[in-house]
Amino acid sequence: QVQLVESGGGLVQAGGSLRLSCATSGRTFSRYTLGWFRQAPGKEREFVATIAWIDGSTSYADSVKGRFTISRENAKNTLYLQMNSLKPEDTAVYYCATSTTLGVATKIYEYGYWGPGTQVAVSS
Repeated sequence: QVQLVESGGGLVQAGGSLRLSCATSGRTFSRYTLGWFRQAPGKEREFVATIAWIDGSTSYADSVKGRFTISRENAKNTLYLQMNSLKPEDTAVYYCATSTTLGVATKIYEYGYWGPGTQVAVSS
């Protein structure tokens, strides 16, 4: 069983920055591929970013590429998402999740455990 808890969400003006954190339980954190997803009101949950456990490679959705950075700190069992140059369309609930996929994982069905989410709101 893996438990995840996101934090760091909030209200920010367009152009601002936030750093999301995802604290996880379990002794095998370093062997999970990790991902961030988001869900805006009335929309489906969508992929944001992923970091593979096997080699640390990353992948991003086109909408956030160049603005968001995913990273992990295995010693602290924590995943991060640095979000810069935020836009109103980034407003959503952000979720972290774990996957047993060896490489990067961009599909929802590749993830088994999810956190409850943290709200990010970007005002124009």
